[in-house]
Amino acid sequence: MEEKNESGSKGGAVGAVIGTIVLAAACGAGGWIAHDMLAKTLAEKPKDAQGGQQQQATTVSVMAVEEREYNLPEKFVAHAEAMQEVDLLPQVDGYIKEIRFKEGDIVKAGAILYVLDDERYRAVANQRKADLEAAEAEARRAKRYWERMQKADSRGITQLERDNAEAGADKAKAAVLQAKANLVVAEYDLKKAQVIAPISGQIGKTSAHVGDYVAPSKGALARIVQIDPIRVSFPLTDRAYVGWREALKKGKAPDYRMRLVLPDGSMYAGEGKWDFDDNEMSRDTATIIMRLSFPNPDRLLIPNSYVTLLTDYKTAPKLPCIPQQAVFDLVGGSQGVWVLKDDSTVEQRVVEVREMDKGWTPVVSGLKLGEKVVISGIGKLAPGMKVTEVDPTANADIDPNFKGDKE
Repeated sequence: MEEKNESGSKGGAVGAVIGTIVLAAACGAGGWIAHDMLAKTLAEKPKDAQGGQQQQATTVSVMAVEEREYNLPEKFVAHAEAMQEVDLLPQVDGYIKEIRFKEGDIVKAGAILYVLDDERYRAVANQRKADLEAAEAEARRAKRYWERMQKADSRGITQLERDNAEAGADKAKAAVLQAKANLVVAEYDLKKAQVIAPISGQIGKTSAHVGDYVAPSKGALARIVQIDPIRVSFPLTDRAYVGWREALKKGKAPDYRMRLVLPDGSMYAGEGKWDFDDNEMSRDTATIIMRLSFPNPDRLLIPNSYVTLLTDYKTAPKLPCIPQQAVFDLVGGSQGVWVLKDDSTVEQRVVEVREMDKGWTPVVSGLKLGEKVVISGIGKLAPGMKVTEVDPTANADIDPNFKGDKE
């Protein structure tokens, strides 16, 4: 038993040694295999010009800067106001005998609106006519007397009598002038017993009715506002105003189109014409009020209401434009684009642009016509990176007439 155990122990030790040798050989073989595979992988990977590992070129879509029509309207908060407005005040006192309009009517200039009881004024006018006739009769008598005194023999009358006759004639002439003036006043009061519309427009609510006693000191009877045409005013900044005036001086003022958006969001049918600009700049807002005239036959524009004014060009100008998706924000608030260079690398460039219109953004500075800008894959780019250029996919952002894929 002891010999067997000893022999078995020896056999186990020999087996362990052999197993260790085999394992070591296997590990060594595996290491060489792995090393060989890694070497092949590195050998297959191309190196760049600087001796480092070259990455695969990024695929991007690009579009060239091109001229396109740009006519984005500028918006202003505008205020509708009547061109003319008047408060109807009675110019004489009296009781209202008749009202010849309905509240809210469109009245014409010269129309009789209120009739006052004029019996008293008519009587005064008749009295003043009689006074004038009496004064004229006295003036004729005094004139004849003065003429006789001039022809009379100087031995029969004294100089004092001649002077008195002359003075009597002059006094009679003055009395005629006074009587005429009194008659004018009386006839004026009689005429003003009727309140007449001084302008055409819409009349509002009346503050007095038939039988009411009215007087100039009691305030207005009603108010008339002109509504067709109507005026629309809006504020223009001092800088824009100076530019507009400079363009006028050079004869290069643009031909603007003036349109309105009503409070319900609908477009107003009529177009406005320039009326006049104010004569003072606001000290608080550095703006000046510009005024336009609009036809208003349907009375959709109400005085003191607010509307949105849209100003653009009657003939749209062409400007260098790029797709909106090419523009991105930079640190500090400026904006930039990626420009594709002739060697298929990209560079980042700061640009100044205007507000987008129909997916396209006008470029004020930083780009030239024909230069290519990246419109997709922007987030993967870095300055100097090699890119592969592909045509952009058709979409509504770069083509407003795009209708989608056809079936």
